[in-house]
Amino acid sequence: MSERSACAEELKTSRLRLRRPLAADVDVILAVHSDPEACAHNPSDALTRHEEAEELYRRWDRQWERHGYGYWVVERHDRARQLGFCGIKPMELHGEPVLNLFYRFAPSAWGQGFAGEAAAAVTAWAAAHVPEIALIARVRPANAASQRVARRAGLSRATHLDTEGYDGFDWIYVAQPERWAR
Repeated sequence: MSERSACAEELKTSRLRLRRPLAADVDVILAVHSDPEACAHNPSDALTRHEEAEELYRRWDRQWERHGYGYWVVERHDRARQLGFCGIKPMELHGEPVLNLFYRFAPSAWGQGFAGEAAAAVTAWAAAHVPEIALIARVRPANAASQRVARRAGLSRATHLDTEGYDGFDWIYVAQPERWAR
């Protein structure tokens, strides 16, 4: 099913601009995803080669083409500097279709509220444009910063949904806890 009609290739917050990735962003994709700190809690996401970043960009672009949404590049309004990425990806959790909220930022952008601001904008966009699909965030138990971002985006911990992830155990945060009541 395509949600192309829900497409919003650009989102804005008070400090940030979120835009659809371009082929010109491959170097930034590599820089963020090859940083050991940025991928410390999700080592399977780490990239080492430019070709891997190109393939990741192509996957992101295919998702945009298919669904009309995906991962956004996050930039400050007042600077032409990419801070990181934030967006949503369709997947399944316990056999149910969900949108996974993703955020990864360069360590130089950490501690300034950018990830929480971007995640809140994406969460609001998803609630308005694809409300029929539940929004979740998969967070590693040791990643306190990511837990704060999920809460700032309006998500709540749903311990009964915690599950094994791709490369470690995931705590699950949900945007609408009533959807997941036991």
